[in-house]
Amino acid sequence: MKKIIFTEKAPAPIGPYNQAVLSGNTLYASGQIAINPESGQLITDNINDETNQVMQNIAAILEAAGMTFENVVKSTIFIMDMNNFGAINTVYGSYFNEKTAPARETVQVACLPKNVNVEISIIAVQ
Repeated sequence: MKKIIFTEKAPAPIGPYNQAVLSGNTLYASGQIAINPESGQLITDNINDETNQVMQNIAAILEAAGMTFENVVKSTIFIMDMNNFGAINTVYGSYFNEKTAPARETVQVACLPKNVNVEISIIAVQ
């Protein structure tokens, strides 16, 4: 049985998908981009601010599912320019305990929705 997870503290889906789906004790969160859910504005001026907004959106989804970043077991980071990896990694890393950080991959892609610089998805387990 799956349960749809939705919070107004993260951007609303803009297509036929949900913010996250809880199946059993596993949460599958859709990729998040840097849309401020309060203003609807896209944040792309500064890679640090952009990545932080992405992580805040993920935090809101985790909270709605009764979880935290400690529950994240897998993440995928899509970036437009591998030259931004260091900055993205620093912000991303600030949300995790390095000793219990999830498995992950980081992939440079040709294009992301709304021409953002970074999109991150996660899988978490209760």
